[in-house]
Amino acid sequence: MCRSVKLWCAVLMLAVTATPSWLMAAQVKLDVSMAQPTLLAEKKQTTFVKVGLTGFKMSSTADRTPVNVSLVLDKSGSMSGTKIAKAKEAAIWAVRRLDSNDIVSVVVYDSTVRVLVPATKLTDKEAVCRKIREISSGGSTALFAGVSKGAAELRKFIDRNRVNRVILLSDGLANVGPQTPSALGELGSSLIKEGISVSTMGLGLGYNEDLMSQLAQRSDGNHIFIEKAEDLAKVFNFEFDHVLSVVAQEVSITINISPEIRPVRVLGREAEINGRQVIVKLNQLYSEQEKYVMLEVELPPSKAGKTRQIAQVDISYANMETKTTDRLSSTVSVNFDLSKDVVQRKTKAAVMAECVLQVANEQNKLATALRDKGDVAGARRVLEANGRYLGTNADLYKSEKLRMRSGANLDQAKHLDGKDWARSRKSMRLHQHEGTTQQLPTFHFSGGKR
Repeated sequence: MCRSVKLWCAVLMLAVTATPSWLMAAQVKLDVSMAQPTLLAEKKQTTFVKVGLTGFKMSSTADRTPVNVSLVLDKSGSMSGTKIAKAKEAAIWAVRRLDSNDIVSVVVYDSTVRVLVPATKLTDKEAVCRKIREISSGGSTALFAGVSKGAAELRKFIDRNRVNRVILLSDGLANVGPQTPSALGELGSSLIKEGISVSTMGLGLGYNEDLMSQLAQRSDGNHIFIEKAEDLAKVFNFEFDHVLSVVAQEVSITINISPEIRPVRVLGREAEINGRQVIVKLNQLYSEQEKYVMLEVELPPSKAGKTRQIAQVDISYANMETKTTDRLSSTVSVNFDLSKDVVQRKTKAAVMAECVLQVANEQNKLATALRDKGDVAGARRVLEANGRYLGTNADLYKSEKLRMRSGANLDQAKHLDGKDWARSRKSMRLHQHEGTTQQLPTFHFSGGKR
């Protein structure tokens, strides 16, 4: 008996030892959940499905995904003095965070565009740093051309096993070439199809936040408002923390809705809705960070006691640790009950809080649009109502995130006039971008509240 037990243990240990490493490898966590797992019976209604993806913890920073990054720096006349000096310091610091497996290029632009450092493996950091130190300011702002040239440098070494990122810094309005948010947004949409994302850094109060946030959002990059040039090093640190922690790329989310259920809309993110199929693309997912899709669906009346499957969710992504394409699937269902108390008790507070945040984000965009039309009173009413809505739900769902965003909306309502508006508008666009893309908060760079 003892001999047979020992033999079984030996076989078991051999089986574990022989398990292929890809079976043991880390995977993205998929969490599909209903905001209201139980709904009222015998009533037509809408509710929300949350598809959450959380990046796995990197096994070692030494084994991180190599990057292919292009630093695109505004050197127009408005960048003179402290701005250009701090920008050069931050860029040099960023280059020194990279290693010889990484590829870097540096593009500068004013009224024209120049490739200062062509895309190259970073075997000589000091040579790149010397080139950056030579930058001087002067001229207009050919922003579109600068980003396009940065993307062209990335294409020389573009690789699905690298993080391909343009990092754009500008303090002014695009006044040479395409200049509208829609044009830059379309550029972002085209770049994400190539696996390129653009992170935009707006410095001071003179840049176009609509243009910069559209470019970042539609390419799945970060957008940051930096009020003071002295914070540029912190901003580059924030951005490179992300760039160097990508664990998944080419993320595709397909949601197949069950018969008799209608997809209404995806909150915040761009999505393709074809009948009962919803498709959302994300460019990258960072280590231990959650990104999600919030889908509103409409259900027909159902009898009490019935369980109805809402959707099947299929995910595919490029695992940057294993260099494989991983696939995950899940389904989600709801139950029906005649009791409102049961529905309330079963409601998932954390998911509902995220729903509230997305709805409030849309109202914040409305307030911005009203203020742009000169309707200060209307914008203030929307922001104050939004602040109360967020505050009420913060209490209901015990959410500190909603409470902080409530305070931000109420504070924004007080700064819609005069010189305060330029700063407040940029802060609003930043918070809207953070809410839409689940970007980590960057409020400390603009001195504002979340």
